[in-house]
Amino acid sequence: MAEGGVPDVETQKTFIANQLQKPLILGETWYILDTKWFKQWKTFVGYDQWDQYGAAEPSSNPGPIDNKPLYEEESKKLKEHLIDELDYTLMPDEGWDKLLSWYGMVQGQEPQARKVIEEGVYSKSLKVEVYPWTMKICENSKPDEQIQKQFSRSDTIEQLEKVMRLEFNIPDNKEVRLWNRYMTNMYEQLNKKDNTLQDASLYNGQVIVLEQKNDDGTWPRQTPQKSTFTSSASGTSSSSLSTRSGNTYGGGTSYGSSSYYDNGHSGGSYTPGLCGLSNIGNTCFMNSAIQCMSNVPKLTEYFTSNKWAEEINEDNPLGMHGEIARSYAELIQVMWSGKYNFTIPRNFKYSVGRFAPQFSGYQQQDSQELMAFLLDGLHEDLNRIKKKPYVELKDANNRPDKEVANEAWDCYKLRNDSIITDIFHGLLKSTVQCPECEKISVTFDPFCYLSLPMPVKKERQLEIFWVPMDPFKKPVQFKLTVPKMGIVSDICEVLSQFVNVDKNCMVVTDVYNHRFHKTFLMTETISQILDRDDIFVYEVPARSPNDDSQVVVSIYMREERNKPMYSNQSHLGTYQLFGQPLMLPVPRRECSYDTLYNLVLHRFERFVQVPKDEDKWWVCEEESQDIDIGSSDELEDNNSATTHSQQQQQQQQNHTSGDGPICNGDSGNGDDSGMEISNGESTTSETSSDVDNGKFSDINGQSDSDKEIEPTPRLFKFSIVNSYGNSEMDYKLKDDGSSLKIGSRMYISVDWNHIAKEKFYVDSEAESFEIHETMKCKPQKKVVIQLNDCLQLFTTTEKLGENDP
Repeated sequence: MAEGGVPDVETQKTFIANQLQKPLILGETWYILDTKWFKQWKTFVGYDQWDQYGAAEPSSNPGPIDNKPLYEEESKKLKEHLIDELDYTLMPDEGWDKLLSWYGMVQGQEPQARKVIEEGVYSKSLKVEVYPWTMKICENSKPDEQIQKQFSRSDTIEQLEKVMRLEFNIPDNKEVRLWNRYMTNMYEQLNKKDNTLQDASLYNGQVIVLEQKNDDGTWPRQTPQKSTFTSSASGTSSSSLSTRSGNTYGGGTSYGSSSYYDNGHSGGSYTPGLCGLSNIGNTCFMNSAIQCMSNVPKLTEYFTSNKWAEEINEDNPLGMHGEIARSYAELIQVMWSGKYNFTIPRNFKYSVGRFAPQFSGYQQQDSQELMAFLLDGLHEDLNRIKKKPYVELKDANNRPDKEVANEAWDCYKLRNDSIITDIFHGLLKSTVQCPECEKISVTFDPFCYLSLPMPVKKERQLEIFWVPMDPFKKPVQFKLTVPKMGIVSDICEVLSQFVNVDKNCMVVTDVYNHRFHKTFLMTETISQILDRDDIFVYEVPARSPNDDSQVVVSIYMREERNKPMYSNQSHLGTYQLFGQPLMLPVPRRECSYDTLYNLVLHRFERFVQVPKDEDKWWVCEEESQDIDIGSSDELEDNNSATTHSQQQQQQQQNHTSGDGPICNGDSGNGDDSGMEISNGESTTSETSSDVDNGKFSDINGQSDSDKEIEPTPRLFKFSIVNSYGNSEMDYKLKDDGSSLKIGSRMYISVDWNHIAKEKFYVDSEAESFEIHETMKCKPQKKVVIQLNDCLQLFTTTEKLGENDP
């Protein structure tokens, strides 16, 4: 913790809120923070409005920073495909340092620092590089002996070469060449040392080969001849085959700077258009879009006949200086030349990435999004209108549709006129009716493509477990039909029809790993609930704004963790969660430790067999010996007035020399035995295991002769824990008869003694539940959707709602 202590929650909230408003600056360092931990911190400091009521409650303290959910199992490597704000939060270095000083970090974990990099060429954007690239480097003489190294995509080819020289012990005066091997028999020379790895169109997992010059001045790999294609009939020839390395166009870019193939395709004659596109790293989305557009006859004829060169518009501020049109034209001409059976669209991808950074990497992308960008880019690069005039649109005013449509199209063509407009653009009739005056407005809007709605059902089936307040009733599993776009209160409303309980007396939760993963607000959407989630709906007392006599607390159940001897699991707590959590209404005031114990015991009555008063369950049956059940825990948590030193003195006074077996497997020798308690400290057990004239010592070290009735130890004790149930809070529940301070945000764990749990807790009954007849409903049939159904739904007259603009 920081010197001077941790500031109050309001100071923490203000500081971190300001940190999250900081803009990205190239080269700065940000840190990855698990979203679940950060949400728990937000709850603790009252970051959001709905969390302010329970701010600073000890039960909400998030504990040390824990990024474990972000790692692969038993590894410090980040999981693949994590999503910003959903799985992790990015924190500036100053904000991270403060959080680390306030809360610390789970032992064994390391901070995940990431740099801010720049993407794009013309359209630049800053982003935090969450996933650095892993490159596989090797020598040309040992291609199978690959070494994995991490690089930033903003590193240059020159930096890559330096790392490889150092790794393979190659002196600086030795001439080398780097090759990009993106297929088994496909290489490309990386000869522009000032290019970044991203600009060189490399991608994560790329194999980079280092080639050293021979002593006689030759290279092990034969230098390819540009723009030539040869073939090897036998497939064993060592002659080099190059791609189109010499075709260049304005801007100085080219297809594959110096690439060649050892085999793969041969020269000759092929059917024009039947030309494959190589996948150069998750580019199937791009290849499918290119192949679709390549097979539009009028568009392909336009580009293969060089008409595009006459209409290119390099000065259009909305265009891309003609580069998209040039790169697409060159690619189409290769595909329809009839000379090749496949090609590599590397230059086209590079051109697209320069203007749309979202496509510059090698992540999977949406094919339709790329096609939309390409159509718009080609349209602006080939727009025949050099200077666009201002056009004012007119209302329909009940004129015939044909007249209004022709007028709208003429106005549109005054600003937009290209081959893309000729082929792909059209007008869409939009009809909107006002809900108040019933006026109908008709407009004709231009479109290039349509995003059609899916005529799917507006309902979904959701499995839930209903947990009634009556302790003798079992949970019931239901399959409810709820609105797909509804809210959580809709679940309660449907369920109330089956259980005859008002929806305002329900709390909807997501239970995961024996704890509450989330408690839903009534206004949250159902769409965030997945089919695999375990949804539990608890019955709670009716809530009244003027009645605060009761509070509903979350109850977790924990049992002592079995730790094998010589275990290296010191990071694990003394207790582990089990069973299903509960929600228990308790008095907000006048609730003592004993009252809480009886309420919980009553709630467990269905699956817990309460021992009889005369049943000395804690006494060993074979030897009539007291069982060491962790009485030190009881004394610690019950806040006994006797101090630890006084307890030891009393223990020494009552101690006898007799030896006797202890029922938990340890052998007593008359010495005090160490006992591990929940906070991880070790104390001396105050329970004497000796026999004195046939009398048994009780858990407080008093003999039967000192009193008439021996006190019965509790089956379990209480602890205040965090929402994960794995860390105890500083605030303790005192068993001194006074009223406990209990809040609605508090998580109380019921910590069972393992002897008591084994004797009185019935697992089969606790886990049992009833199945409602709704579970027998057949799943909804899958509907086959036709394109015409989508079009009909799309063209349906739209009626504005009250809140629509």
